[in-house]
Amino acid sequence: MSTRHFTEPAKKHLGQHFLHDRRIIDMIVQAVDPKPGDRLVEIGPGQGAITFPLLDRHGELTVIEFDRDLIFPLTEAARAHGTLEVIHRDVLTVDFSAVAGEGQIRLVGNLPYNLSSPILFHALDHAAAIRDMVFMLQKEVVDRMAAGPGSKVYGRLGVMLQAYCHVTPLFDVPPAAFRPPPKVDSAVVRLVPRAPETIGVADPAMFTAVVRDAFGQRRKTLRNALSKLCDAAAIEAVGVRPDARAEQIEVADFVRLANSLAAEAAGPGHA
Repeated sequence: MSTRHFTEPAKKHLGQHFLHDRRIIDMIVQAVDPKPGDRLVEIGPGQGAITFPLLDRHGELTVIEFDRDLIFPLTEAARAHGTLEVIHRDVLTVDFSAVAGEGQIRLVGNLPYNLSSPILFHALDHAAAIRDMVFMLQKEVVDRMAAGPGSKVYGRLGVMLQAYCHVTPLFDVPPAAFRPPPKVDSAVVRLVPRAPETIGVADPAMFTAVVRDAFGQRRKTLRNALSKLCDAAAIEAVGVRPDARAEQIEVADFVRLANSLAAEAAGPGHA
């Protein structure tokens, strides 16, 4: 991959680390494995390390890039590879559902570590418009995304993502794969949004509140952590121990509790 079009150094305040390891790049492209008709959207293309191989493979690609200094060199370099559409915006302001239109998009990207969680939650808001996501993130974040009950890193991020998506860590990426090298290991993960009828969350706002409060103070039992939302009897009524801590509770239990509280809040006669 030629970087002759790119003269600007990585910008620390934007969390930029440009991938250059060819083996890792090939592994990411293979993980995406684009097929004819796929609508690929890359978040944060940087200097095109993943962009151009995907264009070579697929022929067309939409990228979302915030750094104006990268727009022109990306556009120029892309001419030799395929058709590139550039959305020059902060990804958190991009309506993925509008980008998808009548179909679904496939998201890919080396996410800036300082924005990874907000981007993941933004994607969840548009999950129905997304077929899958292949993201590179800080390894610690991927570990949290995929953790199960009983793990020290099981928490709000993992519960929220696993309720709406299948989360599959794919492979680790060492710091040396980037310029400049970050101080942490990275990892690539695949997220596949669950079919809407299998999610089972009746009231997303209530579910978010239950998970947020449950993990707000990890040392507290659910009885104490959720005291603003419900009493011990309400927790017990769905088969969950009020004296348990959040990290011991399955995702399905959080869904069941939130649905029960939402139904109770709606009152009789409300659908």
